[in-house]
Amino acid sequence: MLRAFSVLVVGCLAASLAWAAQTLSGPAPNFTLPSRDGGQVSLAGLKGNVVMVNFWATWCVPCRQEMPHLEAIYEKYHSLGFELVAVNVENNPDGARKWLEETPVTFTVLFDAKNEVTKLYKVQTMPSTVLVARDGTMRFIHHGYKPGFEAEYQNQVRALLRE
Repeated sequence: MLRAFSVLVVGCLAASLAWAAQTLSGPAPNFTLPSRDGGQVSLAGLKGNVVMVNFWATWCVPCRQEMPHLEAIYEKYHSLGFELVAVNVENNPDGARKWLEETPVTFTVLFDAKNEVTKLYKVQTMPSTVLVARDGTMRFIHHGYKPGFEAEYQNQVRALLRE
């Protein structure tokens, strides 16, 4: 587990220096995780919506910088069929819960304490963001974040909402 954490920390540092977006294809792997409200959320249950799956951690500075921008995108496009699922990758969700009290968001926050979904999606950089089309296919993946990248997120969300 320490090795996986080290890889993610290095990935977080690298993400602050470089950013890459790639086009994807194929079905998004389904998952079910506990949410901060105590329920369970599955990706399959969101099919029919454009879904952004954002992998993040409180120790990742770019993740924390990105969060208010993700909230703004969610608020703008949610009524049009857009869902945002933020998957916290930390072993203990208590730190994330506390941080979210100081930085409130209205989108769904899930906890991947065992890093099962993180491994399923082969996350190596923090943050990592996958955009899923209404039909459940992966379309874009973003590795890292720098201020201003939210404009590309919005362009891709709008394109997927029009499909």
